[in-house]
Amino acid sequence: MNKNENIPTGPSTSKEAMDLENKHGAHNYHPLPVVLDRGKGVFVWDIEGHKYFDFLSAYSAVNQGHCHPKIVEVMQAQTEKLTLTSRAFYNSNLGKYEKFITEYFEYDKVLPMNTGAEAVETAIKIARKWAYDVKGVPTDCAKIITCKENFHGRTTTIVSFSNDQDSTGGFGPYTPGFEVIEYNNLLELKEAVKDPNVAGFLVEPIQGEAGVMVPDHDFIAEAMKICREANVLFMADEVQTGIARTGSLLASRTPNDKGETKADILILGKALSGGAYPVSAVLTDDSVMKVIHPGQHGSTFGGNPIAAEVAIAALEIVREENLAENAYVLGKKFRQSMQELASECELITLVRGKGLLNAIVINDTPDSSTAWDLCVAMKDNGLLAKPTHGNIIRFAPPLVMTENQLDECIAIIRKTVLEFNG
Repeated sequence: MNKNENIPTGPSTSKEAMDLENKHGAHNYHPLPVVLDRGKGVFVWDIEGHKYFDFLSAYSAVNQGHCHPKIVEVMQAQTEKLTLTSRAFYNSNLGKYEKFITEYFEYDKVLPMNTGAEAVETAIKIARKWAYDVKGVPTDCAKIITCKENFHGRTTTIVSFSNDQDSTGGFGPYTPGFEVIEYNNLLELKEAVKDPNVAGFLVEPIQGEAGVMVPDHDFIAEAMKICREANVLFMADEVQTGIARTGSLLASRTPNDKGETKADILILGKALSGGAYPVSAVLTDDSVMKVIHPGQHGSTFGGNPIAAEVAIAALEIVREENLAENAYVLGKKFRQSMQELASECELITLVRGKGLLNAIVINDTPDSSTAWDLCVAMKDNGLLAKPTHGNIIRFAPPLVMTENQLDECIAIIRKTVLEFNG
């Protein structure tokens, strides 16, 4: 027998690739009918060589663009040196990374993890432990306040406070200890934190999966004040919104505010990886992180050498290439163009967003196929985007996009919408 006989070969056509996934993989996703084979910057190519603008960025994980040369270089170099030690031993990369990221975001401590959902689970554990050890909440009585239409992941605990039936149906019993209030509602938050057992308020600065729901401009800052006055931890889930996506380094923090809009717990993921390797993190100060001791939380892969080097490079790129400023400028232009398009046709009813995290609401019901069909039509015209919540299309390209490239994308969206509108 030839020694290479049992080595699987890759599919040669998109149909073959999709058939393989459908036959051998769990059907927990409903992808757009395109099979991506390579990527560079803002572009991706399918197996047949067709080129597309990426307007999803792997749900904002690829802010730095596909296969950024700096990230690829440090990742390749580290894979040849040391890949994994676990946390049973020190490694020569982790301390350097921890110093870098805590100074970068102005916190005392970081707890490194791998995925966004892991980081959210970690933050919940930290907040509960703080409530018992510091705030004096009775054992097993700690409560976390969350918001309706949230998306923080799909683990058992996280779906326990979701009101999305696709995420929750058939997965009970659910984890107790959560209260769900209306998003962007300061009055409900004020009432909820009156409970002395409340440990934290977990919130997305912009609800991405809900359809890019942008709260009132003062909601986050005022919510932080309410939490401070009630001795409740403000927990910012910036897995999707953070790291320059919304036109500033963090969506929850106002630049140059002297720390007034600094979350007590900051949750990061996605773009922390540069789209190359799973990296997430929970950042907080000593007064909170001191409650975690050996044996109480951990991860075999969290803080591994590759993740450390990739995350440093990913964050350096954000500063070196002024990605937050680019997202701010291009985002304003994109929303203006979409609003002009909406005024010319009945297909788009609303445009919303911040930076380069934007959405259009399609004039049809959430259970219709109109948004999906429009995304398929955009794919055929060379741009990839995906619906969320049925009749909403999210637009989130890599932040390395140029103005000329954005103009091309606007032209594609415009052409597709007007043709679709008839």
